[in-house]
Parts: sequence; C-alpha cells; structure tokens
Amino acid sequence: MEVFIRNTMETQIQQAIANLKIEALNEMQLASIEVNKGNEDCILLSPTGSGKTLAFLLPLLESLSADENEVQALIVTPTRELTIQIEEVFRSLGTSFKVNSTYGGHSIKVEENNFSQAPAVLVGTPGRICDHVNRGNLDLSKVKTLILDEFDKSLEMGFQEEMGYIVEQLKSLQKRMLISATDLKEIPAFTGVIDPIKLNFLTDKSEGLTLKMVISEDKDKLQTLFDLLCQNTNEATIIFCNHRETVERISEFLTDMGVVNTFFHGGLDQTERERTMIKFRNGSSNYLVTTDLAARGLDIPEIKYIIHYHLPPKEDGFIHRNGRTARMSATGTSYLLMSRGEELPDYIHVKPEIEKLKDDNAQPKKPEWETLYLSGGKKDKINKIDIVGFLSKKGNLEKFDLGLIIVQDYSSYAAVKRNKINNLMDSIRGEKVKGKKLKIEIAQ
Repeated sequence: MEVFIRNTMETQIQQAIANLKIEALNEMQLASIEVNKGNEDCILLSPTGSGKTLAFLLPLLESLSADENEVQALIVTPTRELTIQIEEVFRSLGTSFKVNSTYGGHSIKVEENNFSQAPAVLVGTPGRICDHVNRGNLDLSKVKTLILDEFDKSLEMGFQEEMGYIVEQLKSLQKRMLISATDLKEIPAFTGVIDPIKLNFLTDKSEGLTLKMVISEDKDKLQTLFDLLCQNTNEATIIFCNHRETVERISEFLTDMGVVNTFFHGGLDQTERERTMIKFRNGSSNYLVTTDLAARGLDIPEIKYIIHYHLPPKEDGFIHRNGRTARMSATGTSYLLMSRGEELPDYIHVKPEIEKLKDDNAQPKKPEWETLYLSGGKKDKINKIDIVGFLSKKGNLEKFDLGLIIVQDYSSYAAVKRNKINNLMDSIRGEKVKGKKLKIEIAQ
C-alpha cells in the first residue's frame, strides 16, 4: 500500500512537471518533495525567487483526496500579489483539484460564491481568511495541511494575531510547513510546530552578486539614473525607493524621457497593482520603479539589475532587495546610486566597485512585448485556449507572437509582440470572444 501511494504521488508530480513544461526541478525542490512525503512538520528556508512555490505545492499533491468536499489545504501569504500568483501556479499544475484565493481588494461576493463548493486548496491573506471565518463563509475544520508562505514577512507585517486565530480553526491539522526567505530565530508557539524537519538553502548572496556604486554629481539623481539605464541597455531592472512620491516622480521622469516603465507601491488599488506586475512579468516593461513592497512576497522572474535610488534604513531591507537578483546559480548586479559626499551605511561591509558612466549610450529600446487587456475572464467561461484561438484566428497572430497569458475572474491579459499590436487591434475591432462582446485595449 505504501509503495502504491508513493508511486501515485510520483506520477502526479511528474504529470505536473510535464504540464509546467520545465526540464527539471532544482536541488531545493527535490529535497522538499523527499522530506515532505510524510506528515512531519517542515521549515523550508530558501532565497526569494528560488522556486519555493513549487517546492511546497508539488508535495502537497500527496495529501489531497478527490473524494473530499472540504478545504483540505490552506496556504497563508502576507500579500495579495503572492496569493494570486500561488493560485496561478497551482492551476498551471493541471490537476483536477479546485483552488481559490481570498484577499483584500477582491470582491467578497465573488469569494462567497467560490466557496459554495469548497476548494481543495485555499490560498489567502490572514485578514481576509479571518473575515470569511467570522462571516460563516469558510469551514476550516477539515484542513489537514497548513502552509505559511513568506512566514517571516507575515510576522514582520504584524499578522501574528490573525495567523494564531486561523490555526485555532484547524481542528484536523496533520502537517505544517513554514516557508521563509530568512532564518527564523524562534518559531512562535501559535504555529504548533514542534521538532520540525529543517531544510536550509539560504546561501551567501555575495557569491553571485556584484555590488557597484554610481556617483551622481547632482543631489537630484534622476539624470544619473537615466544614464545608468542607457548604459545597461534593456535588461530587467528593479529601481528601489524609500517613498511612494519618489516612485511616481521617477516613473514620470523616465516616461518623459521615452523609457517604458511601470511603478508599484502600496498606494495603488488592487487592479493597478495586478496590472503593473503582469506587465513587468510578461516583458512589456523592463523597468519596475517601486518601494520595498516589491522586495519580497512577489513571484518575479530573474532580474539582472537592482538599483538602490535610496538605500533602505536597515540591513534586512538591503538583503531582501538584492535577493531579487543573483538567485541560486545566477549572477546579478546591485547598484548604489549615491550623491557626491553621501556616506555608505554601516551595514554595507563590502566596498562597492565604482562604475563610471559613458556619455554616448543609446536610449533603451522599447520592450519586445505589449500587454493586451480583455474585459472577460474565468467567470465569463473564458480561458487561455479561448484567448489564443481568438487572437490567432481573428488577429492573424502566430504562436511566437503571443507571450504570457493571465486569466483572472473578470479580466484577462495577453502579451503580444509590440510590432504586431497595431495590426492586431485593427483586425479584432468589433469581433467577439467566444460569442461575447468584450472591451479589448492595450493595457496602460
């Protein structure tokens, strides 16, 4: 019987990997699958962006049963964006299990309707999960597996009380997984984690990270930033600032200079935040200007450059920002943009290389992709296949003209080659998607 269960799990994982179209799992993911075959509690420590989502979703498949009509696994995350992305990754595994997400800024009514048939896997932020429990919308008494993703970030954001309340609801809990990008000095008692298996894949980020300093002769560093972007061509770059106002000022300046970019901070509404991250992830923008909100808790592809327009006040902020590049076996560069006479904080222990900027660099080219917005999604019975078929047939696009496609509840986004977008808009004007008249436009 044990051999049958193990073989069934391995088959599920192999099928999921095939659906994801990835060649192989990394060392951390393989180790997580191996140690999570049983019900022992587990702590997984691994850098941001190292593939932790698959590391806990793949072994989770073992614990799910098609015969149960209750929430079987609960994944708690600190941010809306991470919640959405975990749901998307689980869907991409191609299993028959229902997954739903719940988070602030999302329609309560839509979520209530989703819960009319309980999902096997529920992903959510602490506050919204508690809200549904108190409203009587969620029964978590049958949850067997609890995963606390970016657990250190959740503690940092002050969600201890909410997470403790959630754990109290889990009367059938058999297994706990704590996922973190930093080492946990102490495990809070409310988790119930005792004598866990610990997988530590945290490494010295300095191995693949090059630290460089760029000196700005002007106290206002905007022109220096622009010159640096020109020198580094079109590589994916995150520009970190300490204040929302600076984020928007930099983004406006770069736009005026003809540089395609997006900006991200906590003052944006949920739709704006989602659209920003979709455009950055699908390559419609190579430059993301942001606060530390994007330093952790987001699934962002490999980043070549990090630019600290402002240095963070504390070392952990500096570490997490830099964690967006030089992941696992990759390399990357972190730039410190400094005014003349500005001193380095004490937490920087390695002397950065001085990067001198040239005067004759060409302006960054526009990205290869544009993002198409469609006002229909899962609740309109529209899926990725429908969108691909529509854009291929009505828009005369080839397979390689389409990139990442994201389908949400009531909207969808498709990456389209920039040199095809104008002809596409002319071709699909007035056309219906799956018999439905949708608003279709280039996402701004």
